[in-house]
Amino acid sequence: MADLTCDLGKLKLKNPVMTASGTFGYGVEYHRFYDISRLGAVVVKGIRMEPSNGNPTPRVAEVTGGMLNAIGLQGPGVEKFLHGEEYLPFLRKVNATVIVNIWGKSIAEYGEVAARIEAEKEGIAALEINISCPNVKAGGIAFGTDPKLAAEVVRTVRKNTSLPLITKLSPNVTRVSDFAIAAESEGSDMVSLINTLSGMAIDIESRRPRIANITGGFSGPAVKPVAVRMVYEVYRAVKIPVIGMGGICDGADAIEFILAGASAVAVGTANFVDPFAPLKVIDGIAEYMDRHNISNIKELKGKVEIK
Repeated sequence: MADLTCDLGKLKLKNPVMTASGTFGYGVEYHRFYDISRLGAVVVKGIRMEPSNGNPTPRVAEVTGGMLNAIGLQGPGVEKFLHGEEYLPFLRKVNATVIVNIWGKSIAEYGEVAARIEAEKEGIAALEINISCPNVKAGGIAFGTDPKLAAEVVRTVRKNTSLPLITKLSPNVTRVSDFAIAAESEGSDMVSLINTLSGMAIDIESRRPRIANITGGFSGPAVKPVAVRMVYEVYRAVKIPVIGMGGICDGADAIEFILAGASAVAVGTANFVDPFAPLKVIDGIAEYMDRHNISNIKELKGKVEIK
């Protein structure tokens, strides 16, 4: 039987498949379909100090090859997340492996969120720093496109938590490996990529943008070649584990990322199409390994053959 256990340094997972932040809520709705503790990890929707209402509607548009969204990191704030029964207490109850995605409108706020979670970290496996969301006018994009600011955010969060730290990188840069190196140098235990590509869609009948924010984040199957290329580059630039995401819909997609250098993967947009997508990815990885007589998932990492 294929061994899917995943070693991410300070973070050990039962399998390499997690959910991408912002595509799985806080797990409550999906748990109605299946036991979410079966997943490698549930990465929750972004958490900051205060509640956030997000952007005006419409905020989502289906486009060729995927979707465009400008949700704007709507969320309950850290206190409600820690104590509201449909948030962390629920995830603890169902024994899910929880990774908390955090963000802020200032570097100081990132540190404050990390410190607050550190004080009540039971049931939390790791933090993921969102420096890359292209939908937030204050914060996000500025940190994710300046290596010095990215490094400062990681440094600040690292000082305020003992939890394993993942830095989620933006694809909307010239050299993503520079940001991975900056994150590694400031104590990030892992990096995850890619977040959404900045995009826009126009309704040609009304001649208006299809989402109220005008631009948003493009995700889905069409971004996968870009994501695989970036994972390949980052894997060769840093020594810390890489978590790959971007257009993963099945086991074959996940294997592609792993061959490029990912130690684990995250399923995002596919969750909106099929709630069972993460489980199907897990099964697909196992089937591939059995078919190729591979006993341990680690044997595949970075094994793309370049002649």
